Amino acid sequence: MTDLYERFSRAVDALARLGDYPYGERRQAWLDRLRVNLPELEALDALAPETELGYLAPPPAAPGDKLPAAQAGRGIAVSRHAPGIAAIAREARDAPERAAEPAKAALAAARQQAGLNAFITLSDTPALDGAAAAAARKLREGAAMPLMGVPFAVKDLMQVAGFSQTNGSGGLKPPPALRDALAVARLREAGALVVGTTNLHELAYGITSENPHYGWVGNPRAAGYTAGGSSGGSAAAVAAGIVRLAIGTDTAGSIRIPAACCGVVGFKPTFDAISRDGAQALGASLDHIGPIATSVADAALAYSIMAGQAERTVSVGALRGLRVGVPRNYFYAPLAEDVAHAVDQALARMQADGAVLVPIDLPGVEHSAALQFATLCSEATDIHWRRLVDQPETLGADVRVRLEIGQFFPATWYARAQRGRAVLAHRFEQAMQAVDVLVTPTLRIEPPRSGGGAVEIGGQEVPLHTAVTGLTMPFNLTGMPALTLPCGSGANGLPIGLQIAGARGADWRVLNAAARVEALLAA
Repeated sequence: MTDLYERFSRAVDALARLGDYPYGERRQAWLDRLRVNLPELEALDALAPETELGYLAPPPAAPGDKLPAAQAGRGIAVSRHAPGIAAIAREARDAPERAAEPAKAALAAARQQAGLNAFITLSDTPALDGAAAAAARKLREGAAMPLMGVPFAVKDLMQVAGFSQTNGSGGLKPPPALRDALAVARLREAGALVVGTTNLHELAYGITSENPHYGWVGNPRAAGYTAGGSSGGSAAAVAAGIVRLAIGTDTAGSIRIPAACCGVVGFKPTFDAISRDGAQALGASLDHIGPIATSVADAALAYSIMAGQAERTVSVGALRGLRVGVPRNYFYAPLAEDVAHAVDQALARMQADGAVLVPIDLPGVEHSAALQFATLCSEATDIHWRRLVDQPETLGADVRVRLEIGQFFPATWYARAQRGRAVLAHRFEQAMQAVDVLVTPTLRIEPPRSGGGAVEIGGQEVPLHTAVTGLTMPFNLTGMPALTLPCGSGANGLPIGLQIAGARGADWRVLNAAARVEALLAA
């Protein structure tokens, strides 16, 4: 066993006593979990980043509009003939007396597909009728109501008035919330109707949505395969056709991972572009809120409203002249063969449409897992410490031990990780000066089977968390916008995700480029 493991084995008892943590009999469980993440811990132990904390500075100004509107950093007004959720809203505004019908149909579909375990709590017909009537009154009073009657689901990690916020965890359900999280409130103010709150990996601390309290979330694309996490219920609800729009949160990939596994669109905006007010934190410096949707246009329209912007959607045009960064030094190896093939095919279509593929190198990105692990373990344990000490029996086994090991990381490791993030963010900013967007796979593999702990890539066994989060977490560390959309199917017929990322503040550039890629792949 390594020197670092031996150091932990000598230290964990004393550190638990220092924190007055009363469950020392769990020592072996802590060491077993630390062993799983030894590669990340050893990398962090050896890291010596610079001292600058520049990642805390405000993001650079959004890119200018030197590119055509379809590629630049802005959206456009929603046309009268737009499909998707825009069409649902248009029909509801034309016939407000029927505005509740799409949401009631979604509610019926959710009940029919209860076996997916996509939802924790569902609305009911009287509540939907009442919300639709209130929206109709606002419409008569002159409000625009851009999402009139659009049914949507909310990850059960944020406040939704009238619903208990469980965070996907055990113990007694709290009383119904009295207010909405700000992102939810903005959608409701625009006329959208909440169908229910969705299942998730407990406390959002995991990537499978195999929830011990509310059931494992199923993948609508194939039984027995993971829906991904932590926003698995939101992605499953969209993929199953129950709703076209759901809200997720993303700390290491928790919007993009389940969206990729379920074959839908997931968008993590620039850090804090959508307010986290009213959402339960996991890693406060890593958490993002964003939409999961059937199409890029739906995600874009929802994003504009959730971010407090004017109602907007994507501008779709040829990619001519768009500089597409292809960072093959980390993001493209190792990859499952079917993933590599699907992504290369997507890049070829982009190039044929006029995009310029630019090979780039991102030195230091290989340290992302170490930086993420130290940051998230420390922040999550701090946030949930009292629960961990006072009510550990209400936590699932995997989440409990992950929270427990966070107490063993010295403050110097957390500070070192933040300095490492500053370096990483600076290198990404430098790279983005030469390109307009980055394109990578979303996952190194196609969706794995449920219940597994490791996968095989190129004949090598890789821990599941490494295979699933490795390509998404760099954009949480740096706060950059990143979107996944389906780009093909793997050997088992399940979806493969393509990830498009941009500079901080370049959310609309990412959305516009993604909309064009979506159209190219559908052609």
